Amino acid sequence: MDENDIERVLGRMVRRGIVTAVDIPSRRARVKFHDDDMDSGLLYVLASPPFIPKIDGPQRTEPISGGGGDEAFAEHFHKVKITPWLPRVNDTVLTLFLPADDSDGYILGRIEEGTN
Repeated sequence: MDENDIERVLGRMVRRGIVTAVDIPSRRARVKFHDDDMDSGLLYVLASPPFIPKIDGPQRTEPISGGGGDEAFAEHFHKVKITPWLPRVNDTVLTLFLPADDSDGYILGRIEEGTN
């Protein structure tokens, strides 16, 4: 493998693209890359939620203090349902492909507009 081949392989490992479809149950998405105008296969989404919930206890919000002596407004908690992050169609994302033919690809995260 010569130097040009190495540059070509490395240049295609990390890429930026636009999400064209999301498969929620499998946590995968398709991405279109501007340089070849083709959709990828389904890529695994690796990004995590922006926070880590408490693992050793129930997931709930902070207590809300009541007021006015009315039992309906007494201190209470709400259950929290935490779902993993998935990109949306038209999000710009950063992807990673393993340097082998027909290897899996991954979505590392979303790129904010205006980020180079």
